[in-house]
Amino acid sequence: MTKHQRQHRITKLLETRAVGSQAHLVDLLAAEGVEATQTTVSRDLEELGALKVRLPGGETAYALPELPSHQVAPEDHLRRVLGEWVVEADHSGNLIVLRTPPGSAHVVGSALDRSGFPGVIGTVAGDDTVLVVASEASGGAAVADRLTAVAGLEQNGSTPSKQHTPSTAQKSSTVQRPKAAQKPKAARARGRS
Repeated sequence: MTKHQRQHRITKLLETRAVGSQAHLVDLLAAEGVEATQTTVSRDLEELGALKVRLPGGETAYALPELPSHQVAPEDHLRRVLGEWVVEADHSGNLIVLRTPPGSAHVVGSALDRSGFPGVIGTVAGDDTVLVVASEASGGAAVADRLTAVAGLEQNGSTPSKQHTPSTAQKSSTVQRPKAAQKPKAARARGRS
């Protein structure tokens, strides 16, 4: 196991449990099949910026400072980002594809990742496309419908979105921003309106 993998496990443990000592953390890691010495764990905690904090009741535990990438994006921030940058949405199974102007997908992906949007497991952002993975329980259609509503996209046709199947793959089931609301090509290339 690499140092980064071990530190990721430590981060998850500190987020889900009250870990009061380095020895306790070594034991928790061992229970997950990760061998680490107390010295190694001490260095990892230092590199992660872990601090000892007092819990209600007087006990102390390690905690990680909230990094900007872990902060939850407020709903109005997500609405602004999706409303400004998402120009088209489509889905297939539990996958949702959001289209953005060139160079803007990472902004949308980051906002979605930080929002804790219900049903979203995670995102992968390219240059102008964000792939959103919905949980099996939520389903791509339901999450796509909620995302298009938050983005303020108008629906094409009477149903909010259609799932791609081999028989309907050639039919358009995308949801697009009204033409008047789309940015001019020159503005989209610069990422500004």
